[in-house]
Amino acid sequence: MKFMKLGSRPDTFFTTEAVRSVSSEISSDLIVQVKGSRYLLHKFPLLSKCSRLQRMCFESPEKNSQHQIVQLPDFPCGIEDFELCAKFCYGITITLSAHNIFSVRCAAEYLQMTEDVEKGNLICKLEVFLNSCVLSGWRDSIVTLQSTKSFPLWSEELGITSRCIETIASKVLAHPIKTNLSRSYSRRGGRDDVSCNGSESLRHNKPLSKDWWAEDLAELSIDLYWRIMIAIKSGGRVPSNLIGDALRIYASKWLPNISKYANHSDSNSIGKHRLLLESIISLLPAEKGAASCSFLLKLLKAANILKASSSSKMELARRVGLQLEEATVGDLLIPCVSKTSDTIYDVDIVMTILEQFMLQGHESPPTSPPRRIKGDFERRRRSRSAENIDLEFQGSRRSSSASHSSKLKVAKVVDGYLQQIAREEKLPLSKFISIAEAIPEFSRLDHDDLYRAIDIYLKGHPGLKKNDRKRLCRMLDCKKLSMDVCMHAAQNELLPLRVVVQVLFFEQARATMSGGHVTELPSNIKALLDDTSKTSASFTNVSNDDQWSTSGKISTLKIKLTEDHLDENYVDGIGRSKASCVFPTRPKRMFSKLWSSNRSVASEKN
Repeated sequence: MKFMKLGSRPDTFFTTEAVRSVSSEISSDLIVQVKGSRYLLHKFPLLSKCSRLQRMCFESPEKNSQHQIVQLPDFPCGIEDFELCAKFCYGITITLSAHNIFSVRCAAEYLQMTEDVEKGNLICKLEVFLNSCVLSGWRDSIVTLQSTKSFPLWSEELGITSRCIETIASKVLAHPIKTNLSRSYSRRGGRDDVSCNGSESLRHNKPLSKDWWAEDLAELSIDLYWRIMIAIKSGGRVPSNLIGDALRIYASKWLPNISKYANHSDSNSIGKHRLLLESIISLLPAEKGAASCSFLLKLLKAANILKASSSSKMELARRVGLQLEEATVGDLLIPCVSKTSDTIYDVDIVMTILEQFMLQGHESPPTSPPRRIKGDFERRRRSRSAENIDLEFQGSRRSSSASHSSKLKVAKVVDGYLQQIAREEKLPLSKFISIAEAIPEFSRLDHDDLYRAIDIYLKGHPGLKKNDRKRLCRMLDCKKLSMDVCMHAAQNELLPLRVVVQVLFFEQARATMSGGHVTELPSNIKALLDDTSKTSASFTNVSNDDQWSTSGKISTLKIKLTEDHLDENYVDGIGRSKASCVFPTRPKRMFSKLWSSNRSVASEKN
């Protein structure tokens, strides 16, 4: 830290009975009262350099008295600053540095120690030291800027705040990412004491990281920090990712343990932190990726707790939506502090983020038009679900595109998020389904995680009505379930019977297509599959015109199961445990009915 010494005489100030005096052969003739303290001084050295004291003594009715009294009730600084100015008038040695130059400068300005009174007066010397030494150093500029908080009106009037901000921003713009720039003072222990009118002491030049300036600026209050960051951003030379890192460092310093304010009653503290948060949000660079998704979601959590403005929340949600593929499940678990909601986590804001994600240029991968099939009969008989299967397959082949790849990642995160929120007893079914359906169907290459989320929701909501269970399970695509999940689903007592039948059929169809056999299923399920296989085998004896592809059977069965009303009361009435024994006979009759209807249609064609 740089310093300057003025004067050469030894310090002769002393205290007697709460009165500060100067040791001198000449008796004092001036009493100055400032900040509750009394100084017994001499007119000649002070009046020769202080224009204000000259005028006050001249206008005082006691100007001819032996001890003229001058009161300074509106003195802006402390008594130590007045004493430094008085010592300068006596020629006593004083030491100035970045820590006290601003306050002494304000005191000198108040006393009007200008060049009009005497050449080489204190104000002139302070300005030279400030411009040539203090503002040339990085750390000195920050220390001086911090000291201006004590007297904001004086600092703005004297222009010291703006000069400090300008020089700090210029230093960052000159060396935005260089690592060989050393600061004049290291708060990690190193010192660099340089006298502007003397010799240098220890100098340590240590290499710095690319965000060397962010750590130092994090010490500033939000109003000063905001002005500096605006100046840095307007310079256009600092990469947006470095600005994002700087904001993250500042937020981690000033917004720690923000969750403690969730039920805090101190409105002043909450308001202070809310202002700080919204200022940080306003400083976020517009470029995508300037701030990490994790950092943005932490800000969003803080915004919820501190009850930030809706515009700030929407801005964060929009930015998170731009890079949602970087998020984790833990990042999305945003606590809900609304008194109108009974849920632990804020599901609505996550829904908003997903909507923003879908709107930010992430278009679905292009798909070819449906393949036309020869023959009027086949064109009429081809169901919409079968066409959708082809479209999903064609869409999955285009998953190499960037937007589609991000959707695949987001789908995994959303399914993991659904598993977390599904445990909440008061989570409405509509919100759970809205979150699940916010992701395009082609983004889920498998439905294992979605099934686990649905299973958790069913267990956490045992009183769910039958129609609601059907509505919930309608999102599942049984073709996209793995073998292990199919085994679990086939024995899941909470699933609607229609879903269990679909799972069993698709698993059998998959085994048939691969030429393998289902060997790991329980005995009752294998019995059902064996009966289904026999029915399918008898069907293959029909003419070749009636033979459908496996996908066609799957699609038709899917539609048939949707249209037919299965008598689930039959299974519920005898109990799921007993149903596993009699279950094979019921799907067999249903499949037989389906195959017989196919034969009749085929005969009509012939």
